[in-house]
Amino acid sequence: MKIIKLFIFLVLIVAGINLRAQQPVAPSSQKKLILVDVAHGQKFWNDPSSMKKNDPKQVERVRYMASEMNKIATSLDATIAYQKNKIGPGCLANCRLLFIHVPSSKFSAAEVKIINQYLQGGGSLFLAMDEDYWSTLKQTKVNELIKSYGIQYGTQSPDTLSGGYTVAGTITDKSLKISYHGGRIIQGGTPFCFNNQTREYPFGVYLPLENGGKLIVMGDGMVSLFMTNWKGVKDYQCSEFIHDVFKWLLN
Repeated sequence: MKIIKLFIFLVLIVAGINLRAQQPVAPSSQKKLILVDVAHGQKFWNDPSSMKKNDPKQVERVRYMASEMNKIATSLDATIAYQKNKIGPGCLANCRLLFIHVPSSKFSAAEVKIINQYLQGGGSLFLAMDEDYWSTLKQTKVNELIKSYGIQYGTQSPDTLSGGYTVAGTITDKSLKISYHGGRIIQGGTPFCFNNQTREYPFGVYLPLENGGKLIVMGDGMVSLFMTNWKGVKDYQCSEFIHDVFKWLLN
């Protein structure tokens, strides 16, 4: 009888071990999600996997940009996904960083509300616009996304020289040489990106929010397109810039 009981006991132990082995094990750490918005007529960014019918040169360029961004995301223990539909309830639930680059269609009042709730809940936003040649403030209503935080896009910057730089500080620990070729004036936030012509009209600002949310707003889109070569200059530090920007926004 004792042998039978011992046998049953051992069977139950083994069964319990096997049962526990079959249970899903939660990962020790979850990668941070960078969500790239491509639902608002973005002029440059897209999901390269859905561009089969586009111009081959355009596809090649977007694949290059996505590859560079993926390298940076991987180095920061993050992953990238694409938002292909309008931003609705729950779309930003797992998002750590929302990346919006030169949209051309309007953000609805409902989307503005969702994005603001996301920021107030501790989310981060990278927002880039460019000159009216690509899209207008009236078309997109992007100022509605950031007006609650005292930041607004203005008219075209009078700075016309090609090229810009960052100042060493909170975002980049050293001055970086970054691409610029015309952009918008930005009011508010803390400036950290300037054109080579003057420091009167910054084209990049940042703002940490009290609840842990963070904003970086750019008035020129070239550096976030990894435009390392422009107008005879071949050493713009675009990848270094995006790395430092994403590092600050994700932490």
